[in-house]
Amino acid sequence: MSKIICIANQKGGVGKTTTAVNLAACLAEQGKRTLLVDMDPQGNASSGLGVRAGQKTVYEAILGECTLDSAIEKTRQKKLSVAPSDIRLAGAELELANMERREYRLRAAMEAVRKDYDFMLIDCPPSLGMLTVNALTAAQSILIPIQCEYYALEGVTALMNTVQRVKRSLNPGLEIEGVLLTMLDGRTNLGLQVVAEVKKHFKHQVFQTTVPRNVRLGEAPSHGLPIHLYDARSTGAEAYMSLAKEVIKKNK
Repeated sequence: MSKIICIANQKGGVGKTTTAVNLAACLAEQGKRTLLVDMDPQGNASSGLGVRAGQKTVYEAILGECTLDSAIEKTRQKKLSVAPSDIRLAGAELELANMERREYRLRAAMEAVRKDYDFMLIDCPPSLGMLTVNALTAAQSILIPIQCEYYALEGVTALMNTVQRVKRSLNPGLEIEGVLLTMLDGRTNLGLQVVAEVKKHFKHQVFQTTVPRNVRLGEAPSHGLPIHLYDARSTGAEAYMSLAKEVIKKNK
């Protein structure tokens, strides 16, 4: 049975989708059958893997109009598949409002395919709305990317409050998979101060791997490729391969 990890932070621009795409790809590269579920209406995780949404997407699956399995697309990489999304998913926030068990729609859709994968990652939108609540309810753990900048921990309190609410009422087993420090510039005092601050706040929950600022990471999505297929020797590729190994070791 697969491990389900959602990647969430309602603050935009922290490397959330970059982490979802590249961690999923590096897990697959390590031989793990991996599914990336794109729960962001922007669909960047889908396009970042070279997949264009068709008639069936995550949107239709959570509304019960198709099975998740029928929406899943294969990627160029062996052992990596994606359940794509597009802008239609933005309407789901309103449509879910009047549905029974609205917080469990994604969980129910994913349950039918869990046996087919070792890891299932969910890329959340940059908000704490119903789509993110569905992801937190479906997941066993949450991975939180935090950008190494001055306001790094701003907004994290709101996210943790949402996580606690979901644990109390919807998903008691939800745990923190880990906190990932992204866009680190190790040459600056600020970057090092943020690392120290985040480790002080989250203690042992911070991953040993940090993701550096890397131009190649920004270029890879425009080619529809994860970083290790775009430039395997880049520092970004090395970081996400290291993170994948850390996640695998943690979940043995």
